[in-house]
Amino acid sequence: MGHDKALLSWGDTDLLGHALERLSAVTDDARILAGAEPRYSQRGVPVVTDPVTDRGPMAGLLAALEAARGGPALLLGVDLPLVPVGLLARLLALAGHADAVVPVSRRGPEPLCAVYGACCLDPVRRCVERKDLKMTAFWTRVRVQEVGPDQLGAFGDPDELFLNVNAPEDYQSALTLARRP
Repeated sequence: MGHDKALLSWGDTDLLGHALERLSAVTDDARILAGAEPRYSQRGVPVVTDPVTDRGPMAGLLAALEAARGGPALLLGVDLPLVPVGLLARLLALAGHADAVVPVSRRGPEPLCAVYGACCLDPVRRCVERKDLKMTAFWTRVRVQEVGPDQLGAFGDPDELFLNVNAPEDYQSALTLARRP
């Protein structure tokens, strides 16, 4: 993108503000996973940094689980602006039935829009320690409930819900889709 995509304009805020609004609609424990550097402290929610460096999203998941202190950790990537509040609420509602609740679109698992319970902490920690950083690497050690395309359809087109804003053209596509009635 050439610059911090969290700060890309989105409605009357930016992508980070939009993510925080959606998270705050379903939980009173919204936090910012800031990676290695403590950033965005002016947003009024706790900022959590990765406990180890150079481990990517898996280190962020570890940070989220540690910060949750035994409660569920709802992740929502800042670059997933089309995920609706209703879907986040549904994932949380299902969290009591599994250790992880993960949407699975036609492209595969969407681990950065998922709920992870306390039982995931030790398996995630072990994966981070051995540098096994695939976001599904620990799934064989926990109970995972997948929310498939048929269930996701109640919240919108599963192919659009998880449009990931990684390039300027993705951002333009997301803006166009968000403006649709």
